[in-house]
Amino acid sequence: MPGGVPFDDGNCFACGPENAAGMHLAFAPSPEGATCRATLDERYQGWRGTVHGGIAMALIDEAMAHAAGYAGHRGVTASVSVRFRRPVPVGEPVEVIGRVTWSRRNVLGVEADIRDARGTLLVHGEGSFVSKGPLSAAADRRNPQMQG
Repeated sequence: MPGGVPFDDGNCFACGPENAAGMHLAFAPSPEGATCRATLDERYQGWRGTVHGGIAMALIDEAMAHAAGYAGHRGVTASVSVRFRRPVPVGEPVEVIGRVTWSRRNVLGVEADIRDARGTLLVHGEGSFVSKGPLSAAADRRNPQMQG
């Protein structure tokens, strides 16, 4: 991390456009915080027809990170607790929603959900992020106006 600030070079496994093996998730701001719609194929499978649990956790972590980013913070995961309620299906659309629930000094409380197309809760996660500074603190892929 240059200067202690996380740096986005476009190679993130979850959202980086430069990572050939990545998921290429595209989050957008939403009233709740951050939202992404995705359909994961069998490359991300655990048991037949089911997204691997580690990949589901990566979706939760990424939603939390984007929610923190849309709240203006560039941070890193401090802790995550995940509750799997139903399997995340391979080949079917899901929605991933992240939100910041509280903030104290440089720590953010974050939550995220994965829901199927019907809105059924599949996975819920809660955690905390440590803010390493404002989102504008690094001239990287996320801040093209700072590159110059």
